[in-house]
Amino acid sequence: MLLMPKLSATLLLCASLYAANDADVVSFLKKGIGNNPNISNLQIDISGKQNVSGMRGWQAYFVSIEADVKQGSENRHLNQNGTYFVNGDVIAPELVNLKTGERYNDTITPAFSPSYYNKENLISGDVNAKNKVVIFSDPLCPFCRRYVPEAISYMAKYPKTFAVYYYHFPLAQLHPASVALSKAAIAAEQSGVDNVTFKMYQVDINPNEKDEQKIIDAFNKIFKTKLSVADLRRSSVVKQFDFDQKVVHGMMVNGTPTVFFNGEKDTKKMKYKDVKVQ
Repeated sequence: MLLMPKLSATLLLCASLYAANDADVVSFLKKGIGNNPNISNLQIDISGKQNVSGMRGWQAYFVSIEADVKQGSENRHLNQNGTYFVNGDVIAPELVNLKTGERYNDTITPAFSPSYYNKENLISGDVNAKNKVVIFSDPLCPFCRRYVPEAISYMAKYPKTFAVYYYHFPLAQLHPASVALSKAAIAAEQSGVDNVTFKMYQVDINPNEKDEQKIIDAFNKIFKTKLSVADLRRSSVVKQFDFDQKVVHGMMVNGTPTVFFNGEKDTKKMKYKDVKVQ
């Protein structure tokens, strides 16, 4: 369930904020979203702002929204990020350039935080390479399975040119099996297995599989390893997996593959091909 689009998009289109400041934006969002009787313990924070290039006066507000949501007889705790656009006394959940058709929600993101360049996420290249490339991926995402192995294989040939960082982002609702598969990859890497990120895209498993043993068996078949379901529960594996999800959330990543090139989102995911390699 998405809190912001479902509960506030219509409300916020061209709504007046009277030359808003940060506190006004938070107050307005709280009032709009909080009016839903199924929402409680609502917390809204602004994590950053960015001027919208080519759209004079507009700023993108990066917003974190956390709340408890009642769905039928169940209560769910949701933590979501989103972008709102503010210009003087107007706020909108979506901004589109009429001339180019560019939807700024898809292209504007926070700059990649240097604190997220974790050595455990470096899968190839020298840490001091000229270019830093970040990949968020689900190993069972069809596009990822075509794009990621080719991209990392190419960049791995040029370790002084590309430092490639990989962050597991299994889309559990679309591909349930990707969660266990991602954790198996982390466990294998921590055990010293080589080329895990590249080879895990070869694992043949139904994306809807939820039996962790079957997923582990499929993984072991490709890697000739002897991982067990218990390995997925190792504290070091859980710590790394949770860190990756923290980065996903902090960088407002919503789909796979998502690529950042030298700190900025690469919407076409091909900037690495334009680099003169050495």
